[in-house]
Amino acid sequence: MVIGYDAKRVFRNFTGLGNYCRSTLDMLERYHPELVQRLYSPSLGGEDVRTERFRERAITPQGLLRGGLWRTMVMGREASRTCDLFHGLSHELPMRLDIPSVVTMHDVAFRTFTEMYSAIDRRIYDLKWAYACRHASHIIAISESTRRDVQRFYGVADDRISVVYQPVHPSYYADPLPRLPRPEGVPEQYNLYVGSINSRKNLLGIAQAMERIPEDRRLPLVVVGNGGEYRRRVQTFIAEKQMERWFVFLGNVGETERLQALYQHARTFIYPSHYEGMGLPVIEAQLCGCPVITSDVSSLPEAGGDAAILVTSTDTDALATAIERVATDDSLAAEMALQGRSRCMRLFHPAALAEQLNDIYTHVAGS
Repeated sequence: MVIGYDAKRVFRNFTGLGNYCRSTLDMLERYHPELVQRLYSPSLGGEDVRTERFRERAITPQGLLRGGLWRTMVMGREASRTCDLFHGLSHELPMRLDIPSVVTMHDVAFRTFTEMYSAIDRRIYDLKWAYACRHASHIIAISESTRRDVQRFYGVADDRISVVYQPVHPSYYADPLPRLPRPEGVPEQYNLYVGSINSRKNLLGIAQAMERIPEDRRLPLVVVGNGGEYRRRVQTFIAEKQMERWFVFLGNVGETERLQALYQHARTFIYPSHYEGMGLPVIEAQLCGCPVITSDVSSLPEAGGDAAILVTSTDTDALATAIERVATDDSLAAEMALQGRSRCMRLFHPAALAEQLNDIYTHVAGS
């Protein structure tokens, strides 16, 4: 079977959506090599080791239309000529598509967390999401939470949508996972946060919880990720409370190995997000044997399961209690680490996810 993919984010996005696209293509190539992949993208971006292996499969504009117009108006027609099925990997489908199609829906955050998006962006996203949900032969949601949201906002029938969880980078599933040295520039004992620094992710909630923990039981927080106005708001709070020595801001960490080392050496991974389509950092942390504290909302109970401590994202006292508890209870931390990795290897292993995705392809192409 020949599968066409909307691969724009394979080549031009190096955060959540781009990682999903590359990981999905990698797991299908490994576990279902009989599937022929054709990657349609308006451009290939700059040279990057993360995209190098995909370039030989790429199809880019050859005519007068380029960029977004080619992606919307031409890509579907070209894929229909040579592919058996088309997969929109990130919320969208092109027009003029005359073959069966699948679209992956990651979240509807612009509908559930509206303050983070401008009115025009919300309108554009809504039109694109609605078009994809109407025209796709089948819809894939990356979590049960996202499935419920998509059905609530776009009226999708039960038989047109399935859940296939998102894979993380293949190296996280190595068995055994190599133990890496502690990265330079971080304390010997620390807690960890990984993610964009914005209001939805709730880093300020962690800072407020840390203020409530006595200094003799408080660990520094290593922060991986970037942000703008909200980051400045968090740092202002930290400065006002004279807590600067308890925070290490690393920015983005591009190398998968360095991020895994940060997970492996952290006492606790803390992720009290208000909303997530899936919450991949929770899975990454657990696969690295790091105990997780996360929220009891949206998809996060699915990601962390009973191996994580779940708290209400707005309950600062409960978050502080959970952080202090894991920091001071060695047996609890060890049990959470063991259960977390075992659960993730069972539920989120790419072999199982590739099989689920291939079953959907077979069903859609044959219907």
